[in-house]
Amino acid sequence: MSEDKQPVSRRQFLNYTLTGVGGFMAAGLMVSPLRMAIDPVLQSGSSEGDFTNVQLAEEDITNEPQRIDWEIEQVDGWYTSKVTKSAWVFKNDNGEIVALSPICKHLGCVVSWEGSEEHPERFYCPCHDGLYYKDGKNVPGTPPTAGLDIYEHKVENGMLFLGKAQLREEL
Repeated sequence: MSEDKQPVSRRQFLNYTLTGVGGFMAAGLMVSPLRMAIDPVLQSGSSEGDFTNVQLAEEDITNEPQRIDWEIEQVDGWYTSKVTKSAWVFKNDNGEIVALSPICKHLGCVVSWEGSEEHPERFYCPCHDGLYYKDGKNVPGTPPTAGLDIYEHKVENGMLFLGKAQLREEL
């Protein structure tokens, strides 16, 4: 053993202490951003339970688009709220159920089926006279550059369930 131990000066002690405290504080500040970056990866990717019963029976769906509204529970961080969603639901010529988002792809206004007198049987956006065909595709020469989004849907026990709105894939 060496008898030549050097005592720690006050300056060195203060330097070691402040470096340790600073490192501890920096590590504490990094925990939150790291958690936010890693948390989405840890979430389960299961799509089960993403469908909501919109309280519309399959036999009540007609060829004429009807607007339906329903509420979902939305979680933002630690805050939970109820959000109202809407869709235009109808059966196409093949008897298949179609559920379209009412949000215009131009400026995000709400489209209506009643349309305008000049353009019957079309979805109409009042913001800039945007038009969509009944199947949700945009009418060429009008402001929307894409068709209305399409909701995922399924029927269970005769009731309609809607999921997330998917972007329309134009051909």
